[in-house]
Order: sequence, then C-alpha cells, then structure tokens
Amino acid sequence: MLARPLPLSRPPSSACHVRTYAIHVRPSKQWPNRSLPRVYPERKRHLLLNYTRLIESSPQKPVFLFLHSGFNVPRQQQLRNDLVKTATRHASIPSLAGPSPAPIQAPTFTVMNSSIFGVALRDFTPNDSVPLDMQSILDLAGQVKGEGLAALTFPSLNPPFLNATLKMLEKTHPKPKPKTQADIEKEAKMVQQAFVPGRRLRLAKPEAAPQLRLVGAFIEGRLYQAPSVLRVAELPTLETLRAQLVGMLSAPAMQLSMVLSEASGAKLHRTLEGLRQSMEERDAGAKEGQSSAGSSP
Repeated sequence: MLARPLPLSRPPSSACHVRTYAIHVRPSKQWPNRSLPRVYPERKRHLLLNYTRLIESSPQKPVFLFLHSGFNVPRQQQLRNDLVKTATRHASIPSLAGPSPAPIQAPTFTVMNSSIFGVALRDFTPNDSVPLDMQSILDLAGQVKGEGLAALTFPSLNPPFLNATLKMLEKTHPKPKPKTQADIEKEAKMVQQAFVPGRRLRLAKPEAAPQLRLVGAFIEGRLYQAPSVLRVAELPTLETLRAQLVGMLSAPAMQLSMVLSEASGAKLHRTLEGLRQSMEERDAGAKEGQSSAGSSP
C-alpha cells in the first residue's frame, strides 16, 4: 500500500508576497535595443497625464500629499463626506461685494499610483522652465515606503480652510496608541485561552484603523515638506495678509508726516498759542477783580 504524501508546508510569512509602494524618481536604466522615451500602456498614460496636470495646477490649487493605509471603499466614501461637511461649515466671510456667505468647494481626495507619480515628478517641467527641487523630491520619495500615496486637492489657497481640514483629518483619523505591557499580557492570555490541543489556532485578526499621514504639499508650484505645510496652514487669509501689508507700507509715510509737522514748528506754535491765551484770560480775570474791589465802599 502506497503511503500518503506529506502535505506541503506553508512558507513562512516573510516569504509571502506583500505589495509595497514606492516613488522612483531616478532615471530608469537604459537597456540596449530599447527605444526611448518609454511607451506606457493606455491606463498608465492616462494616469501620467492626470498627475502632470495635478502638478501644473498647484500654483492655483494646493495639493496635499498623504500616506494612507487601512482604507477600503466605504471608508473612502466616509472621508469624502467628512470633507464636504467641513467645506460646508467653513463658508467665506460676507463682504460688501457678496452680502451672503459663499460656499467653499470641497477638496478632492485621489488615491495615487506612486510609481507613475514618480515618473510625473521626474519629467515635470513648468512653464517658466524652472524644474522642481530634486532634493525635496528625494526627501518625499524616501518617506513613501510600504504605504499608499493619496492627494488632497484644494480649490484655492485659503490657509484657515486648510487648517480646518487638517484638524478634521487629525480628529477622524487619530494616530494609533502604542501597546502597553497590560495590552500585551492581555493578548497573550487570550491566545492561551483559545489554545486547544490538536487543533489549529485561529485568531480573528483585528481590523486595522484607517491612517493618514501628511508628508508634503505642492503650494504655488513649490514642493514643501510637512512642517512647512503646517506653518502655511496657520497663516491668515490672503485678504488679511494684504491689509497687513498695506498697513506696514503706509505706516512709515504716516510717521514721516508726523516728524515733518513737528520739525516745521506746528506743534510748538500750537503750544505757545495756547499758553498765550491762558495768560491773557488770567490777566483779564485779575483786572476785573481789582476794579470791583476799588468800586466797593
């Protein structure tokens, strides 16, 4: 009787294929008998064109870049709904030109293909023929390892709205808390309780919470790292900045006019004129008192 073949053992988890993400901005290796430039399939050409247009529109529409993990279709839809609610609450301030608050368009959340996005960064040349800072691109590419890349495109540069959106994302997608020793002991105890001799141990894998981490942004055609993006989001509106700039420019002129008026003696003349009037009034009062005292019996 033939013996039953032994079942094939499953390879360890480290040998299993795990999809990873990365941005490659270095020029690709040139192989012999291969035409240049590289010809991409239709879908990749479509993505490359979209990403190039996204970078080209960054001078008018800021593009925030995030690393994302744990997102499925329902969670992405919930994220887009939260973005719409934030835009609805953050309406523009009424002015004389528009008495009623104008609604703000919600930002657009797009999941990126990191490899094609790296090609768009590498080959992008703006209209003014000034390429992007390669060091900033390399710093950004060094952070995209193992997580997906997503872009959040805003309709315009409105720092208070940017700040409100970042706070909403931080509130709805908090950072996972590190496990304490009590949590580790609790998990080990659950494993021991679920162990049955002769049976394969099956543990329910906890569902990973969706995570978003800001890594950079395209603002006014320049690539900024995350700390600089947070500082930009703390600025006031453009109208407020313009008013502050006008005030700073007009302040020296006002100070100069005050100095010139004082140098011309206008202030001294007014002081002496007031002193003369007060002395005349005092002398007139003294004369009236003497005349009334001389006429009395």
